[in-house]
Amino acid sequence: MEFEPFVLAASVDDLAAEPAARAHADAVEFRMDLADAPFAALDAYAGALPVIATNRAASEGGGAPEDGDRLDALRTAAELPAVAAVDVELATFGDEEDEGSGREGGARVVEHARANDTVAIVSAHDFEGTPPRATLCGTLTRASERGDVGKLAVTASAPADVLDLLAATHALAAEGRRVATMAMGAAGRHSRAIAPLYGSRIGYAPIDPDAATAPGQYDLATLADLIERLR
Repeated sequence: MEFEPFVLAASVDDLAAEPAARAHADAVEFRMDLADAPFAALDAYAGALPVIATNRAASEGGGAPEDGDRLDALRTAAELPAVAAVDVELATFGDEEDEGSGREGGARVVEHARANDTVAIVSAHDFEGTPPRATLCGTLTRASERGDVGKLAVTASAPADVLDLLAATHALAAEGRRVATMAMGAAGRHSRAIAPLYGSRIGYAPIDPDAATAPGQYDLATLADLIERLR
C-alpha cells in the first residue's frame, strides 16, 4: 500500500464492520485504542480491504494510555498480514526509552514497520487551532521525513485556516512528499473533500454518521461522493 493515488479509509473500532465499507473505501482504519480486543480482531480479520492500524494516544484524541505499551502494540500490529500501515504520532519521536525497556518510541515503530513491509504514517493533531503556514509546513516536513506518509490534522475556526493548510499541503506535495491533511471542526469540514485536489493522500470517514472519531467528519458515503464529484 503506497498511498498513490489517494486512499479513502473507513474509520472503525470493529473490523466486523468492514463489509459495509467496501462500496466506498479503499482501506479501513482500525482504531485499536477504541476496540475491546484489538489483536483478536486482527488475527481473525478476513476482509477485502487493507488495514491501517491506529492506537491513538489520549493526548491526541484517542483512548489509549500514554505509555510504551501502546507503541509496542503498534509494533506487533505491523507484523500481522492484515495490516498494511500503522499510524504513530510525531510527538513520540525523540523520547526513546533505553534499549530493552519494552517501552519503544516512534522511531522504533517506524523501523519495525518497514522491516515487515508495512507503511508507517507519522501523524500530528492540533485540537486547539491552526498554526501559521510556516509551522504547518515544518510539521508536515518532519512527519514525512520520519515516516512514509506525514499526516497533519488541525482545527479550523475560519476559512483562512483551511487556505493555509491547503497551501502547506500543496507545497509539500510539490516537493514529492507524501502527506495527508485535514482541518477539523465545522469551518474546516470541506477540507476533507478538497484536500486530495492539493495533494493529500489519505482521507478518513466513519461508516455511520453518528460514529465520528474527529470533529467535522463526513460519513463515508458522503465523503466518497464528494471526492468523486470533485475529481
